[in-house]
Amino acid sequence: MHDVLRRTNAIVTASYKPDLERCRLLCETVDRYVTGHSHHYILVASEDVALFRQLEGPQRTVVDEHDLLPSWLRSFPDPLSRFRKRVWLSVRTMPLRGWHVQQLRRIAIAHHVGEEALVYCDSDVAFLRPFDCRSLWDGGDLRLFRRDGALADEGLDDQRLWASNAGKILGLSAQPRNDYIATVIAWRRDAAVTMCQRIEQVTGRHWVAGIASNRHFSECMIYGRYADEVLEGQGHFHASNELCRVYWTGPALSDETFREFVAAMSPDQVAIGMQSFIGTDVGRIRRLIEA
Repeated sequence: MHDVLRRTNAIVTASYKPDLERCRLLCETVDRYVTGHSHHYILVASEDVALFRQLEGPQRTVVDEHDLLPSWLRSFPDPLSRFRKRVWLSVRTMPLRGWHVQQLRRIAIAHHVGEEALVYCDSDVAFLRPFDCRSLWDGGDLRLFRRDGALADEGLDDQRLWASNAGKILGLSAQPRNDYIATVIAWRRDAAVTMCQRIEQVTGRHWVAGIASNRHFSECMIYGRYADEVLEGQGHFHASNELCRVYWTGPALSDETFREFVAAMSPDQVAIGMQSFIGTDVGRIRRLIEA
């Protein structure tokens, strides 16, 4: 127990301008319910830094992607979206969208902070129950979310592709079996750093270029396969229960269906996630969870 209490943890959130109010709600619920962490880092594109500064506090910092990613990866207004969105371009990578670069930021932060565990929370997450980040440790081992054998299931073509591509940049030949994608998960910072070194050794390129030479990637799959198949699980223990109940797809929730969704949380779930594209208004979410 004493060893767990000494472990240092940080919460990490990658966000962007349209999710500002959802990120604000996340911050409010983190401050209300979450303990056992030393800092909360919010990772955003350079043009969003000034907007997100309002969320900063003694234990919360907004981090500019310019300070995380190599200078040769730059963002530009995207003419294909009538300049409403941005595209990240480089001669070393495929053209990247915001969701690609958010994943790269999540990996890159490991090179810039000192906490031992990085607890990733998307900006559309809200905590509804007390959660101690130190509970993710078992002595010197950190919780690694894993659905054993899940990639054999129907309807997971994207996950299988992401897992296969992760194997290529990690130099793994085994057929991928497990799914590592969830919301509210933790990585060892030291493992994330050595993962990048492994990618550079295998690909002969900067780790960002190695990952982003293909647009079909998942940072969760890369880390999961690295932890299990390169590190052989060292420093980790496995868990398959999701800490966050997520509403992935479907119509916007009414007050009644929202309450039903929350009521269906399992006893060990501490947060909910409302995907922003489903259209449930963040003001409604705030009103309902505060009620």
